[in-house]
Amino acid sequence: MKDCPRLFAAPATQPPMHDDAVVELTPGHAHYLGTVLRMGAGDEVALFNARDGEWRAGIEAIRRDRGQVRVRRQTRPAEPVVGPVLLFAPLKRDATDLVIRMGTELGVRRFLPVLTERTNTHRVNGARLAGIAVEAAEQCERLDVPEVDDPLPLVDRLAAWPKGRRLFVAAERPAQRDGTAEIEAGCNEGGGIDGACDGDGLLVGPEGGFSAAEVALLRSRPFVTMISLGPRILRADTAVACGLSLMGAGFRRASGAGSR
Repeated sequence: MKDCPRLFAAPATQPPMHDDAVVELTPGHAHYLGTVLRMGAGDEVALFNARDGEWRAGIEAIRRDRGQVRVRRQTRPAEPVVGPVLLFAPLKRDATDLVIRMGTELGVRRFLPVLTERTNTHRVNGARLAGIAVEAAEQCERLDVPEVDDPLPLVDRLAAWPKGRRLFVAAERPAQRDGTAEIEAGCNEGGGIDGACDGDGLLVGPEGGFSAAEVALLRSRPFVTMISLGPRILRADTAVACGLSLMGAGFRRASGAGSR
C-alpha cells in the first residue's frame, strides 16, 4: 500500500487549491480511503490535477461516502500537458481497458476511438474508460488525466485532423506500407519515430487490420505516414504499447534537438 495515496481532484468540480483550502472528497474517494485503506483523520493524501499540480492534504473527517481534507502544501507545480494523441479501433472490453491504461501510463494526452470496417465493437462506455484513465493517472504519478472522446468513423477522424500535426499509422502488412525508403525514413537510429512531436497522433487499427479501401484513404492524406512496428503481426493492444514507446523515443530525441 502507498503511504500517501494519490487522488485526482477534477478541476471542473473544485476551486483552485491553495494552502489551508478545504476540499470535499467524492463518494468514491471517501469509500476508498475510509473503507478500503482504513484511513482516518490526520492521515495524509495527495491531491492532483493539471491546473493545480500536486498537493499534500490531511484528512479532516471521513465517513462511508463523504469526507473532507485540508490542503497543507504543494509538492509539484503544474506542468504543460504534452504527449501524443492515440487513435485506436475499439476492441473487446478487456483489451480496450488495457489500451486506456497503457496509453495513460505512456503519456497519451487524448484518446480518439476510431470506427473501421473491421472494428470488433462499435459501442464504447466513455464514462467507464474515463474512470480507468483516472485510476491509471493516479497510479503512474502523472498530473493530467487524458480525455476519452466518443467513437467516430475513420473518414470523419481524418477530416477533423488538426492542421500541422502528423499522423503515424501502424501498418501491419508490407503491402500496406509505402515502400522501404519511406519506412526507413520513419524511424531513427535510436529506435524512435523520427520527427514525432507533441500533439502528433498514432493510429492503430483493429485486430483484422485495415481494409484495402482504408489503406488507400490513409495514403491519400498528406499528414499521414505509414510506419512499421517490426516484422511480426502484433495484437492491437501490443501494437499500441510498441507504437507509443517509439513515439516517446522520438519526442525525447526531438526535444534534445529542438522541436517545433
